Amino acid sequence: MTVKSAPRKSAAPAPDAGEARAYAELLLRDASVRVTSARTKVLSTLLTTRTALSHQDLQDTFTEMDRVTLYRALECLTEAKLAHKIAVDDRIFRYSAGAEHHEHAEGGAHRKPHTQHQHGHFKCTRCAKVFCLDDTDDATFLGSVLPADGDRHSAALQLQSALEKTLGKGFQSHEVELTIKGWCADCARQDA
Repeated sequence: MTVKSAPRKSAAPAPDAGEARAYAELLLRDASVRVTSARTKVLSTLLTTRTALSHQDLQDTFTEMDRVTLYRALECLTEAKLAHKIAVDDRIFRYSAGAEHHEHAEGGAHRKPHTQHQHGHFKCTRCAKVFCLDDTDDATFLGSVLPADGDRHSAALQLQSALEKTLGKGFQSHEVELTIKGWCADCARQDA
């Protein structure tokens, strides 16, 4: 079976820092979360970064922020479903706002975030970067396996349900994780 990839579109220009900060504040208010400097800084960074970032990545970015404040900001954002925590085999949690937020940060439009982050991830085994495989211009995973017509979120839930049915009697799942491992485009180019 051959799965055709959708043609790659050029990436939208990244929003400037002011736009990302304003959008992060708007998302925090919409989620009924108190707007703090730490939460706004972290969320705006996650919104403008294509890869998922570890606590250490963010700590290196925000050297003035202590580790506990950063940890609390990340926990608050994940609990409010404004970011999600990705666990991969190296036991380092990474955080991402997900592509459903990226597309709106780039376009300046406003929409409430999805209530769950059920999608696949790609982990580069060379540089250890983790990417969300949402249905975006750069990652058309869902677009290639889900029907083109109808509600894709509903179709994703159907896929999750089908996977859950493979569990043994009495098992209950709380989430489904899919991680594809390989080389990201940058690392693959370096090898060529």
